[in-house]
Amino acid sequence: MSAPSSRDAAELYEHFKVLDQPEMYSESGCADIEGLVAEIGRLKEECDATILAHNYQRPEIFEVADVVGDSLELAKLGRDVSQSTIVLCGVHFMAETAKIMSPEKRVLIPDARAGCSLAESCDADDLVERRDELRQIYPDLKVVSYVNTTAAVKAVTDVCCTSSNALKVVDSIDSNNILFCPDRNLAAYVASNTDKNIIAWDGDCYVHQQIRPEELRKVRAIRPDIKIIVHPECRTDVIDEADAVLSTSGMINYAKSSDSDSFLVVTECGLSDRLMLEAPDKRFYKACQLCKYMKMITLEGTRDALLHGRDEIILSAEVCEAARGSIERMLELS
Repeated sequence: MSAPSSRDAAELYEHFKVLDQPEMYSESGCADIEGLVAEIGRLKEECDATILAHNYQRPEIFEVADVVGDSLELAKLGRDVSQSTIVLCGVHFMAETAKIMSPEKRVLIPDARAGCSLAESCDADDLVERRDELRQIYPDLKVVSYVNTTAAVKAVTDVCCTSSNALKVVDSIDSNNILFCPDRNLAAYVASNTDKNIIAWDGDCYVHQQIRPEELRKVRAIRPDIKIIVHPECRTDVIDEADAVLSTSGMINYAKSSDSDSFLVVTECGLSDRLMLEAPDKRFYKACQLCKYMKMITLEGTRDALLHGRDEIILSAEVCEAARGSIERMLELS
């Protein structure tokens, strides 16, 4: 998906004063943003770079992005663009995935400290140890890893999956016993929809884990016609309240094509921001949780990444090759 088109800054940023630094969206803050957007536009040309931004980014990042999407969309599109440099505005594992898919390109992340509680919950050595233990009980066991994992974990995974294709991948893989990592909530959602034996890793996304079902019920009581769309990284009791359980890209397509005009978007707040830009005739309400890691990515950091070549993602050829194999197997199965 291409980036949303620009709108008048004062109108656009009025929507986003609820973010953690509301002064950024004051009149003077918007003037600073406009200057940075113009500077980054010039640097992209000079550096032969493209900027890929995840759906959960701050709204001003959308202004400089060439593409906005989910993590796998960005990695695949990064592989296909002609530019020699990719700036990945998202968290660290997403930049690693872009490097895995485009090992010949320079991949930069505006802030290397932008991690992910879910990806960090699964260590590659621990995964190998657990896999080997389970294969003594289930000789046919295969490891299915969510793309929200490090490159090292992808490298020891049989096949990756996304939130939108996890069930299809699990049902297609030639094993009845699956070690699913790292998200126990996504694993539970898959387990509830398949006959296969799903053994879940005990990890979660802290943003989605914090959302509670009573918050959704309160909104529905006030607005009974609202459509509640929930990400499968949420807890089972939250998923039970949903009208639809969808990936971030699925949520965008659902909201834009639905006859309904109001939606409660149950995922990280940044997606609601994007939806307000792309479907201004509809209303989007937030079960609002901000990802502190996603919000570490700023225009200043994006500019500095281009200006100084920081922070570059470096992966060994062996890790890239092994990790790319698990992603390519996912694409074959799904």
